[in-house]
Amino acid sequence: MAESHGDTKGAIAHTEAEGGHKAPFPPFQKDTFASQLVSLLIAFVALYLIVSRIAAQKLKDESDAALKAYENELASARSRAQAIGAETREKLNAASEAERKTLEERLSVKLAEAEKTIASTREAAMSNVRGIAADAATAIVQRLAGVKPDRKSVNKAVDASLKG
Repeated sequence: MAESHGDTKGAIAHTEAEGGHKAPFPPFQKDTFASQLVSLLIAFVALYLIVSRIAAQKLKDESDAALKAYENELASARSRAQAIGAETREKLNAASEAERKTLEERLSVKLAEAEKTIASTREAAMSNVRGIAADAATAIVQRLAGVKPDRKSVNKAVDASLKG
């Protein structure tokens, strides 16, 4: 190599081989081209085998784990949904049962009031029936016999008839 910087005539470049001739770029050498293709093919086959056996198995394991986790979460979500549905159903049943009991209580109070009203109306009607029966019996006896019967005997006859 040359030591002087100003004189370029005797200088040899770093890329040149001795003797002034440049060596070709190694991948483009005709002598080694076939062996380079074979070694490239072997490297790609080895890479493919490594990826397909190791990396693909690892990816398959990861996808299986993700699928299993998804299925577990789905089962968990289903059970939570069923629990929420059962809880809601129980709350609604309890609310409807409470409403039904309240309604039954109100209806029983109204029924008791109605029964009291019916009983008082029946008593009033029965007391009127006795008076109407006594008046009718007096009118019938007076018309048939032509004599007005006394009130005591008519009441006695009506009471005996009403008792049975």
